[in-house]
Amino acid sequence: MDTVTVEASGLTRVYGNRAAVNDVSFTLSKGEVLGFLGPNGAGKSTTMKMLTGNLAASAGTVKICGIDIVENPKEAKALIGYLPEQPPLYRELTVSEFLALAARLHRVSGSHVKKAVQVAMERCGLTDMSKRLIENLSKGYQQRVGIAQAIIHRPAVIVLDEPTVGLDPTQIREIRTLIRELGDHSSVILSTHLLSEVESVCDRVEIMHHGRLIYGDTSAHMQQYGRVSGFIVSLGNPPPLGVLESIAGVGSVEQLSATQFRVLHTPESNPKSMLLTMAEQQGWRLEQLTPLQATLEEVFAKITEAETSTTGVNP
Repeated sequence: MDTVTVEASGLTRVYGNRAAVNDVSFTLSKGEVLGFLGPNGAGKSTTMKMLTGNLAASAGTVKICGIDIVENPKEAKALIGYLPEQPPLYRELTVSEFLALAARLHRVSGSHVKKAVQVAMERCGLTDMSKRLIENLSKGYQQRVGIAQAIIHRPAVIVLDEPTVGLDPTQIREIRTLIRELGDHSSVILSTHLLSEVESVCDRVEIMHHGRLIYGDTSAHMQQYGRVSGFIVSLGNPPPLGVLESIAGVGSVEQLSATQFRVLHTPESNPKSMLLTMAEQQGWRLEQLTPLQATLEEVFAKITEAETSTTGVNP
């Protein structure tokens, strides 16, 4: 049986007469990486703050490994590592000095601080930077320091709010690899507005829109949402466009280049076998045939559009 590390029930945060987060419920199990996905302003950061006890919920509960974060805040928060969107760094300290301070703040015993700092730096690729002032590090390395302070006490749950924002592509790849590795030992909640982030590192995804969770599933299943029925075909000696359009089952054909075509069809019909037969008979020189898959951007648009049309909420 999976060990539940996070249980959020009916989380709501109201500002004036506006609900920034409205009735959010989900669970997270040990070893899972959960992606909170949504556009800026969807309520992700507010949810992260409530999950970590940094913001009081207007309604609802959060339990960390079965411990209510309101009733027993010290015990619950001791099980959480948190990286807010702006890393809480003392930039005038060296990396090792800051992490030693973080370890003490997280109540790591004095005899174990040195080892905890060493392990966190190794896991985050900071060993060679231990004597460097944080203010002199690149933004990517500062982000690593932020993650290191979140894992210094080996928490059961790690919460990362937009951990790759503002980083260059190389830094993004490195941080995503690190997050995936963290998920081998802890539960990770990752807040992001980047679909590629979910695809790269998350086991599951929850989509937030206007403060509500509107979709939850595995990231693999999310990619299948609204799957496109069709394929891309490359023909070395293609026939006129009309010939491809006349094949039984073909809905439409879009010419992408002199030799490449995007063929759409209904889910019930699949003209691939007929096209393959005709290509061989007519000498079209089939070079490639690749099934179409909806991009995550298209999937996200479809899910949010479906929610908007159902609820009547205007974006």
